[in-house]
Amino acid sequence: MSESAFATKYRLRAYRKKKVLTAFLKKLSKNQPKSARPLILAAQKEAWKQVDCIACGNCCRTMTPTWKKTEVKRLAEHLGMTYQEFFDKWLFIDEATGDIVNTTQPCQFFDMEKGLCGVYELRPHDCATFPHMYRRDFFDQTEVYTANLHRCPATLVAMEALEKAMRTP
Repeated sequence: MSESAFATKYRLRAYRKKKVLTAFLKKLSKNQPKSARPLILAAQKEAWKQVDCIACGNCCRTMTPTWKKTEVKRLAEHLGMTYQEFFDKWLFIDEATGDIVNTTQPCQFFDMEKGLCGVYELRPHDCATFPHMYRRDFFDQTEVYTANLHRCPATLVAMEALEKAMRTP
């Protein structure tokens, strides 16, 4: 199954707005206004009003989460595997970052036919908290948000809402 119609609609919108939002995020990263924190949280809230994460699944199709060892152990046990069996089957350590990540995309647990995560209740923290807009280091992550505009409808909607809120007096 290819990208959902839901995700496609947002992806096309992201490409149309990429230049404006990239410039906005770059400026935001340099200035890092303390007054932006409540606006960031409000923008995130607005994104989740408009975007049904489960209707998309594009992050599962196109990205890989980082795994903590405890998460690997928990899911391996759930699947009746040892940590090492699970790791050898689906994971590797990214040499550049040292992160534990999936060997393939889409994610091995993403059901392409249903468009759902097969281990949703046990998914890694990285998946559960994506797209990470709540982070204290938000301003240091603006390049990540820029890169994710076309991948994640929630990121796009949140950045649009934030940009609008910050230009409105």
